[in-house]
Amino acid sequence: MPRGEARCRMISAMQTYVKWVDRLNYRVGRVVMYGIFLMVAILLWSAITKIRFLELNPSLWTLEMAQFAMVGYYLLGGPYSIQLKANIRMDLFYGAWSDRKKAWFDAFTVLFLVFYLGVLLYGAVDSTVYSYEYKQRTPSAWRPLIWPVKAMMVAGIFLMLLQAVSEFFKDVLKLRGATV
Repeated sequence: MPRGEARCRMISAMQTYVKWVDRLNYRVGRVVMYGIFLMVAILLWSAITKIRFLELNPSLWTLEMAQFAMVGYYLLGGPYSIQLKANIRMDLFYGAWSDRKKAWFDAFTVLFLVFYLGVLLYGAVDSTVYSYEYKQRTPSAWRPLIWPVKAMMVAGIFLMLLQAVSEFFKDVLKLRGATV
């Protein structure tokens, strides 16, 4: 296979990967974005049940459920945030750099993120399996199972890893002069 043809296939494969991962994380992010209303509803219910004259028993599940919803909101919405470039960046020098220099720097630094997310995913999967096998529960009065939340964490970290690789490919494509 000629070298130029192999390069074209590689670029095409990266473009396809970027397209599919960005589309997936965009859709997941748009759905998860409305999770804020779920959290507000849970916390509102918690506040209402604590009003004495309504004679309702305060709900034991609301605090933990709001925390679980927050885990999903942040971890499943994180890849969408990266895709939109809404993450925080230290802009001391970066803003003055050329697009090419930014792409080189981003391509280098995203490798650290990929490594970190890989280690995090490994630990999250191991922890989720442990929680599922031993039916681990929280030490509260409600005592919900923990593995569903940990499974959501695994999904969020995995999507974040896919998006980090997508960002790496975008930088490589930019450096190669290909369209993203």
